[in-house]
Amino acid sequence: MKREDLTEKLLDTKRENGWSWKYICEQIGGYSEVLIVGAILGQMKLTRPQAEAAGKLFALSGAEITMLNETPMRGMAMPPTDPLIYRFYELVMVNGPAWKALIEEEYGDGIMSAIDFDMTMERLPNPRGDRVKIVMSGKFLPYKYYGASGNVPEYGYKE
Repeated sequence: MKREDLTEKLLDTKRENGWSWKYICEQIGGYSEVLIVGAILGQMKLTRPQAEAAGKLFALSGAEITMLNETPMRGMAMPPTDPLIYRFYELVMVNGPAWKALIEEEYGDGIMSAIDFDMTMERLPNPRGDRVKIVMSGKFLPYKYYGASGNVPEYGYKE
């Protein structure tokens, strides 16, 4: 079985049972909803206890449970074609240079980690249409300037 096949099986079971993502996340537990849903969709991995919980919930075989605990091949074709996902891509294309400039001015020469990272999502009621609030927090990782000597900084922290 390929990981894509397992994803389709999990989604079929979700549909057949009328489960919400919230219900699935409560049953598996231990991570944020974003990570658990990402694992069900094949982009993240579950811990062994979480994979076992998912196995019970979805009535999976031992091999399928093991697959949920394996590090997946992550990513998707670019640019994304799904309109909602494309809007995130568009946000980065349009605002990315400004985000980069502001982060570098505040922190120095480096990146925001997408590995040492937290994300929350919240629904904000609004009479003109509910809003989606997404908060991202990633560790700042300065570039290392290899071969630095003398009074030259070794890392790209703000001077």
